[in-house]
Amino acid sequence: MTVENFLNYKPEDYYRRRGWLLGDGKCGGKAKGLAYAHTVLLDSDLKDKVELPFLSHIVSTEVFEDFLRSNGLEGLYDEEDWEQVQRRVAAASFSDAMKSDLDRILENFEHIGSPPLVVRSSSLMEDSVDLAFAGKYDSFFSANIRDLDWRVTKLEECLRAVWLSTFNPSARKYRTKHGKLHRDESMAVIVQSMIGKDRNNIYYPKLAGTIFSRIFRRPSPRIQKEDGLMCICFGIGTRAVDRGAARSFYLTNPALRPSGNSPERIAGSSQEFFDYIDRNAGDFKTGFIRDWLAVFADNHKDLDQYIEFYDEDSNMLLPYSFYSAMSGTRPLISFPNFHKRQVYLFSLAHDLIDLMESRLGLPVDMEFTYDTTSRDFRLVQLRPLTHFQEMSRVEIPTVPPEREIFRGDRMVSNGRLKHVPYLVYVEPLKYLNDWNPALAARAVGVLNDKLKGTRYILAGPGRWGSRNPAIGVPIQYGDIYNCGCLVELSAPQFNFNPELSYGSHFFLDMDSDNILYLPVFAGQSNNIYALDWLDNTDYDLGAHPAVRVYKGDFFVYLDGESERGLVYWDDE
Repeated sequence: MTVENFLNYKPEDYYRRRGWLLGDGKCGGKAKGLAYAHTVLLDSDLKDKVELPFLSHIVSTEVFEDFLRSNGLEGLYDEEDWEQVQRRVAAASFSDAMKSDLDRILENFEHIGSPPLVVRSSSLMEDSVDLAFAGKYDSFFSANIRDLDWRVTKLEECLRAVWLSTFNPSARKYRTKHGKLHRDESMAVIVQSMIGKDRNNIYYPKLAGTIFSRIFRRPSPRIQKEDGLMCICFGIGTRAVDRGAARSFYLTNPALRPSGNSPERIAGSSQEFFDYIDRNAGDFKTGFIRDWLAVFADNHKDLDQYIEFYDEDSNMLLPYSFYSAMSGTRPLISFPNFHKRQVYLFSLAHDLIDLMESRLGLPVDMEFTYDTTSRDFRLVQLRPLTHFQEMSRVEIPTVPPEREIFRGDRMVSNGRLKHVPYLVYVEPLKYLNDWNPALAARAVGVLNDKLKGTRYILAGPGRWGSRNPAIGVPIQYGDIYNCGCLVELSAPQFNFNPELSYGSHFFLDMDSDNILYLPVFAGQSNNIYALDWLDNTDYDLGAHPAVRVYKGDFFVYLDGESERGLVYWDDE
């Protein structure tokens, strides 16, 4: 099969035949991928092993465009004041016909037990062959409880919020950078039954994750880009695509941990929170794993596959046991020995990659949920895996040690940048002592806008773009999209470490934008973090005291074959 089969596929027919299409517009990229996946599965040996969500209603682009037109909102495509956009969309109203259509959608979900709903973006540009728009538009959840009026009101809120995300600053900057016109974008929405089970009035899937058929950033030469990768988390899959703590499994070497095997590193990169729907309160919530161990024990008999305990005093990992929790240890969802116990899942992931790549004619990125007890595997998203064109092998130059600023030895892809005029650096201690993560992120964003048209180097502690500011600066895509190379620096004394797992929306953004990436582990062999140079070279301060700007002549050389990367300065 070739990519033309996917490009020419008309998803509207798929949804219209099932009575799931609202309006006569387009379904958008995410809905197209899901329909195409089902069409492929029905004609394959996996049709009895892989299923889709029970019900996926599509609110087409025509409905979105009618909403804009009837409320006089067409000018939002040209409006750059995000607060003004939010106010105008919040004040807009739904037509009576639209409300009646939402009533009918919810009645259809009543026939399958009124599960919680996932309301997902599916824009025209989203999940295309050339650009993913990963994480640029929003998804929302409805508990789908109580009477019809409450459920309709909640669905309206979710729908309005997804439509609003069409105009958010990150999406606007992403479109502009890639030469896309704002007015060429339109937003369809998927209203989908959430996969999972109700356990003590909290609703979540046991596992959720992503599968990538290609790995464009590798932590070790033992991994080839064709090997495939699966990232999984416990609970709702929001943590599988964020720079959180999902566990990454390389399908040909599942025992390999990108972050290493030391207990301290495993503890720093493991899941300690999970997301769920509170069926009593009617909200999406985040829970601390420690607080839910008793509930998990009543509902999951295989917790030893997911949970182990970290004893910080002895720096040891202990097997799953409730007695461990009593001793002051930290429960982690680190998936110890999971790959040995779940051979079926790993085999299915291999088969699914082979099937979808052959039928799509491209590398693929898939999202799924899975129940280890029932082996219920649900595919919830399929899209082409957009990626950069790798350069030929890069020769790392030999430079005097005093000119080396950063050097790393893993997760390196090929690329080079020459004569870069600016290096932006976030100093870890100042970041912590002058604690205002949002201001630090804004300071980086201001510099990013000021340096538009200039490929600068951006370096700082821990995981850029993490939801937890204690482990990295909480920037958004729009804060860094002009940079040419991103350097993540370890500062273990402050609990800062790079996050090496490929597969988050953050890494997909960097791939599609050809942003080079270099992680550096201070104090480890073949790694250099030149604090003396950074502290003793002249710099300007940004809007946060931790943010420094160095002017000079900087060079970046990254060689993916040898897994070596170097950033240095020159004055010749």
